[in-house]
Amino acid sequence: MKGLHGIIFSYEKHNGLGELTAGRTPSSVPFAGRYRIIDFILSSMVNAGITDVGVVLHGNYQSLLDHLGSGKDWDLSRKHGGLRLLPPFEQTRGLDGARGKVEALAGVRSYLADIRQSHVVLADSDLIINIPIQDVYQAHLASGADITAVCTSSVDSEGDVTFFRLDKSGRVKDTLFPLRDRTGCHRSLEIYILSKELLLELVDECMSHDQVSFRGAVLQAKADSLKIQSYVWDGYAAQIRSLNEYYRRSLELLDPSIRRELFPAARPVHTKERNDASTYVDPAGTCCNCLVADGCTIEGTVENSIVFHGVSVAKGAEVKNCILMQDVTVSRDAVLHHVIADKAVEIMDARTLMGHDHYPMVIAKGSKV
Repeated sequence: MKGLHGIIFSYEKHNGLGELTAGRTPSSVPFAGRYRIIDFILSSMVNAGITDVGVVLHGNYQSLLDHLGSGKDWDLSRKHGGLRLLPPFEQTRGLDGARGKVEALAGVRSYLADIRQSHVVLADSDLIINIPIQDVYQAHLASGADITAVCTSSVDSEGDVTFFRLDKSGRVKDTLFPLRDRTGCHRSLEIYILSKELLLELVDECMSHDQVSFRGAVLQAKADSLKIQSYVWDGYAAQIRSLNEYYRRSLELLDPSIRRELFPAARPVHTKERNDASTYVDPAGTCCNCLVADGCTIEGTVENSIVFHGVSVAKGAEVKNCILMQDVTVSRDAVLHHVIADKAVEIMDARTLMGHDHYPMVIAKGSKV
């Protein structure tokens, strides 16, 4: 899409993902058996024909760099434009990185000034969605809005979430956070489209007043002076901002209807390729209602679980309602219920690990239990 440039925010900020983000940003947390969370919004941009995407980084991003590389797997490895990884070029005042979206954008202002396209789509990287961004862009142009904000009528979410109140025409009349009574509100999905010119004006004006929050300094403060129009998306959308949300949303993928909605043939989700042999399930083993990637060996019992590349489940082992990330080893006679095992975890013989549906047990990357 020639008129639209993508900006994805993947800087350090408070989240409730605990051990899963001890060595990575939320955007690079593995999801759905073979993907990273950032793959979904990045693929939505690529599927919309966007050829230039900048990813705003700060802190703890080595895992994300390894995953994205040159952008080749998303067809974004180009001589001109393509994927650009953006640590802060200009000094920000926050000691621990950007204090908000506006300050994160100010840190890469020189990049923003060189954008070739007339409009920019801003998006968070912790969003699981498959949205036709080209439709949002066309709606933005047709409405004559200054800013188009994508939101959903589903208010089911945890963590730091923004909510909108809309008038009858769909214009955002109020922006609220935090919010206990969500009746009649729409949840922001943190996807915004606006012109490059307006974006630069807002960044300069806000930073001159030391205002760093996009939702506070722009969405709230300028609701009257700017036309902020909503685009209501009632398809699947999950903001992964807590361990419970990560666990619940992951196991939702065992529902075929949700998988069809999130992975439509017309809008594929791209990711870094890993070439593994086919998964082997022993005749004496059981694998029931699971999402299993390539390269696994299952000789025990696995039920209602998400299993990533290279996982090994030995004979006599029992895995139920679990998420096993890449290269996890579950040894003989081990029992795992409601467990999230990060990459390269080794569960020894006859260990029993029990979490709960609303409080899953998390085992940190590389642990030996």
